[in-house]
Amino acid sequence: MKKHIVKVLDTFMVTHDVKQIKVDKPAGFSFIPGQATEVSINKEGWKDEGRPFTFTNLPDEDVLEFTIKTYPEHKGVTNELLSLKAGDELILVDIFGEIAYKGKGVFIAGGAGITPFIAIFKQLKKNNELQGNKLIFANKSHKDIIYEDLLNSYLGDSFINILESGDEKEYYHGRISEDFLKNHIDDIKGKFYLCGPPPMMNAVLKHLSNLGVKNSQIIQEAM
Repeated sequence: MKKHIVKVLDTFMVTHDVKQIKVDKPAGFSFIPGQATEVSINKEGWKDEGRPFTFTNLPDEDVLEFTIKTYPEHKGVTNELLSLKAGDELILVDIFGEIAYKGKGVFIAGGAGITPFIAIFKQLKKNNELQGNKLIFANKSHKDIIYEDLLNSYLGDSFINILESGDEKEYYHGRISEDFLKNHIDDIKGKFYLCGPPPMMNAVLKHLSNLGVKNSQIIQEAM
């Protein structure tokens, strides 16, 4: 298990509780869009507190980028990351992840579950292969939508938002149901990319099964 100590180059808040962190890229470091690494903070008391975070940049870029949802109330790693600034250091370990692009389909994300899809969409954009893909993105409220403008510019009408709260007319409201999926899936035989909180994932998997989607069509992290 090789450790890489990387320097923080820049940080900024993407939403009220989501932080983007850019670090320098070790020589020879490579990953596939959708993959993640274990990250810890190179500071006393935090070096062994590794957490999995997904790369949200393209593999051929000169820097590495993470987009991380923070939980200040937990007083843990993500809360500590809120105070991270340029010049601080992180420790990266193994690269892992089962999520990778395997053909056109429907991406279904909940909250921070969007992060494995960001690099995939960036790669598809670069390759001019976005057409035919759709994103269904579930969040608690409008303020929680990560990279809304970017995703809208990439996907347009194929970017479907559903919110648990609020009454904004431009968004769907409620939770992802079987009927909701049925109404927004154009090709039931395509690929389905899933990432989100376990309760949501379990519900969506059941809905997809009821609609006739086979396990071989589903790309997700091992649960």
